[in-house]
Amino acid sequence: MFAERAPLDDGAERQVDWDQREMPFTEHLRELRNRLMVCLSTVLGLTVVLLWPAQWAIPRLTHLYFGKIQLHSFGPADGVWAIFKFALYGAIVVGLPVILHQIWMFVVPAIHPKTRKAVYSYIAPSFLLSLAGIAFAHFLVLPRVIGALNGINASISVPTYGIEATINLVLLLFLAFAIVFQTPVVMLLGARIGLINSALLRKYRKYIGFGMLVAGAVLAPDGSPATMMLIAAPMYVLFEISIWLIVFTERRGRDNKANVAR
Repeated sequence: MFAERAPLDDGAERQVDWDQREMPFTEHLRELRNRLMVCLSTVLGLTVVLLWPAQWAIPRLTHLYFGKIQLHSFGPADGVWAIFKFALYGAIVVGLPVILHQIWMFVVPAIHPKTRKAVYSYIAPSFLLSLAGIAFAHFLVLPRVIGALNGINASISVPTYGIEATINLVLLLFLAFAIVFQTPVVMLLGARIGLINSALLRKYRKYIGFGMLVAGAVLAPDGSPATMMLIAAPMYVLFEISIWLIVFTERRGRDNKANVAR
């Protein structure tokens, strides 16, 4: 069942010993602290950088999505909080590649250095997928969702929106789709470290698809099938794309092992 391993040279043995060494609990805590500090420093630094662009973007986005509806501040700090939250959410989205990289480096310290270095190839796709998720929300989801909410509100009341709650809604949708579009990256990383595989995902495909439809129904503000599908469809499409990418990497891995065996 277990093939006999070929002897390693001294350099390879030292590399394996170093790479797969056991760490005491305190060392794991120290490593976790360092990773968290990198994530927090990245997000806070980007937040500070984005404070000024947030003041420029908020009026233009509110005019774009809400038209002539004016936003109101119901407290002296509402405007400040809206700017800060806009910058913070933007920092999380822009910093997602760094955050995912730090998570990856914490959970897979025993994986071969060549495999670990491969994670750098996910940074650029992660950032591009974040932008794609924001663009999808901007062009397709937000106009539909906000239009539905405005219609419901106008039928029973005079729309009077507070700036903080309104910006929260817009930013949550942006952030949600930026995270949803990370599905291929997260699933490929999970497959690389052995948490999932294509057979497992195919086995539970129908249950996962049903769960996405339920999520779309819950998140659709107007309850219409069109809005529900608009939210659920990208999640399922990205899920299917992820399965085929995992299948491709699994086949390539088997081919590499076959070539080495020869």
